[in-house]
Amino acid sequence: MSQSNHINPAFRADGWVLLIFLLLLAFGWISVCGASHSFGEMNFFSFDSRAGKQLLWIGCSLGLGMIILMFDDHYFDMLADLFYWVMMLVLFVTPFIAHDIKGSKSWISLGPVSLQPAEFAKCATALMVAKLLNQNGFTLNVRRNLIRAAGFVLLPLALIVLQKETGSALVYFAFFLMFYREGMPGAILFVAVAAVLYFVVGIGYGETLLPGTTGSVGEYVVMSLIWIFTYGMLRIYCPRQPEHARRVLLFGLVLNFLPWGVSALLFPFDISWVQIGGMALLIAYLGTQWLGQRVRTFLLISIFSIGSVGFLYASDYALNNVLKDYQRTRIKVLLGVEEDRDASYNVNQSKIAIGSGGLRGKGFMNGTQTKLDYVPEQDTDFIFCTVGEEEGFLGASAVLLLFLALILRLVVLAERQPTTFGRVFGYSVLSILLFHVFINIGMVTGLAPVIGIPLPFFSYGGSSLWGFTLLLFIFLRIDAGRKRR
Repeated sequence: MSQSNHINPAFRADGWVLLIFLLLLAFGWISVCGASHSFGEMNFFSFDSRAGKQLLWIGCSLGLGMIILMFDDHYFDMLADLFYWVMMLVLFVTPFIAHDIKGSKSWISLGPVSLQPAEFAKCATALMVAKLLNQNGFTLNVRRNLIRAAGFVLLPLALIVLQKETGSALVYFAFFLMFYREGMPGAILFVAVAAVLYFVVGIGYGETLLPGTTGSVGEYVVMSLIWIFTYGMLRIYCPRQPEHARRVLLFGLVLNFLPWGVSALLFPFDISWVQIGGMALLIAYLGTQWLGQRVRTFLLISIFSIGSVGFLYASDYALNNVLKDYQRTRIKVLLGVEEDRDASYNVNQSKIAIGSGGLRGKGFMNGTQTKLDYVPEQDTDFIFCTVGEEEGFLGASAVLLLFLALILRLVVLAERQPTTFGRVFGYSVLSILLFHVFINIGMVTGLAPVIGIPLPFFSYGGSSLWGFTLLLFIFLRIDAGRKRR
């Protein structure tokens, strides 16, 4: 047995990740101090202050990380099932025992401490999915396996939605980035991107009239995109039968432009009805090709076309009849459909705070926007605006570079894992981190909807900090034992 096997696993953990982790914790605590303190209050180490409480949680997270590094890494694989199902049970009972906080029932009170189980369920899900994909012969190219893996991700997502915690639920879509790395067909990722495009265009321009018609720009453009995507898939997946793609292209050009000209020159009407009729003919054409040739590709493309049309109208129905008023308003404000002072207030104040910081910032505790509490949730979901105001463009850029360095280093660590379990868990960790950073900073700067998710290692609170520490240090412990395996 080599001497390196006797080295304490805590000393085999990747030094670069640990350094970045400590730097993020330090900068995060400084940001909490700047965001939460009031004029005349300077005692940041008092446990009665939010800065003092955050320091306590940072100390606990460091202790948690050291404990995890002492574990035998085989336990993470062995206990993944137990950890996952226990967390699913906790998520299920949470709405029945949690207090209502701003319309959400996602926090469990344990004496003086409140915890959010959704933050820890991400780690349980990552371990469970890693164990599943680590099975011999398991590949995501098989539809049954992909459905099974997706089920383990969608179950906690659904349970968290029942807690009315939409932001935390959306984070679970980050796992599909890892699925793509592990062999999930690219067509699925394309469908997801197309759905986002349909939603943004369909809703964003749904109330804008198409010139010369009584229909909307959003509906017309989305129907045209569906036609273009269908033509593209026929070109790519049916290269030996190019005549089908040519027919679809010709029919699509006639269907999308001729009715528009008739409406503009003769009598205005809603040409989307013509597009729907044409789409029905297209789907019927693909169906007859499938029945005649028994080529499965035609069936799949027709299903995509049907699903695209259904998604367009289902998303419009959900927006106007399913979502709550504040959720609908946030989406419309983000897409520029309407202006609402209450919904856009947080983002506007956040952008003012970031912009007022200039190049070098106003200095520690000298931010006026945050000190006067103009920015709601300025030490939790909107803490990045404190960084921008006090540290300026240079400080905000430094924070973003730290996150970028962490994510790139995690990619290196994930790729060097000798087991599928370690690689999948590593990519799950970096996907979750990437999603949190991208969405949080995006919503603070007005580039993403305000869905209320924390900035890792920065936002005030113990659940988020401990959840990310759990994810990161379990992966560090798995990486520390890779040479032995």
